[in-house]
Amino acid sequence: MGREFDRLFDEWASTYDETVSGVDPEYAEVFMHYEKILNDVSAKVSGHVLEYGVGTGNLTEQLVKRTTRVVGVEPSAEMRKIARAKLPSIPIIDGDFFHIPLTDHPIDNIVSTYAFHHLTDQEKEKAIALYASVLEPGGKIVFADTMFITEEAKLETIHKADAAHYHRLAEDLRTEYYTTIPYLHSLLEKYHFSPSFKQLNPFVWIMEATKRS
Repeated sequence: MGREFDRLFDEWASTYDETVSGVDPEYAEVFMHYEKILNDVSAKVSGHVLEYGVGTGNLTEQLVKRTTRVVGVEPSAEMRKIARAKLPSIPIIDGDFFHIPLTDHPIDNIVSTYAFHHLTDQEKEKAIALYASVLEPGGKIVFADTMFITEEAKLETIHKADAAHYHRLAEDLRTEYYTTIPYLHSLLEKYHFSPSFKQLNPFVWIMEATKRS
């Protein structure tokens, strides 16, 4: 359920903000336009927002400027420490994509960046079904993550990474659960969402899905 990556993120926590700034050439394109991606996600939501995969709290910082209430869920203990230090007034809870925090306020929107690929395709369906049961009509899922138009496009990207000797990136693309846009589109339609997708850099797309009546 994505928590097999907790140790990796505990180890990465202290240098995560440096990595997303683009200093690592292997991941420079993955994190290209990072601040704009966060801004684009936060600009699409309002009201009570539930954020999954808070990490070090970078998206959360944008959300608190635009929304009524934010609750964060983050499985990595080290990431949570950093996020809580940045945002001491924001509840940031230990959990994964299947954890819905108890709250007195209905959830208006669910957001995430650079995290949904930690779920297998079967787990992604389970998560989307859960969110469909929580959100009211008009509520949205807004996720930004690496995804691909086709499996062939994913394989081509892996080959390019290998050819550039970006072996960490290639291994990441092989072993984590990056999926395709047609698959996500079909899942969202199945659970009564109206989805749209927009590419934000060579790897990352923003997925915006509004719950239908």
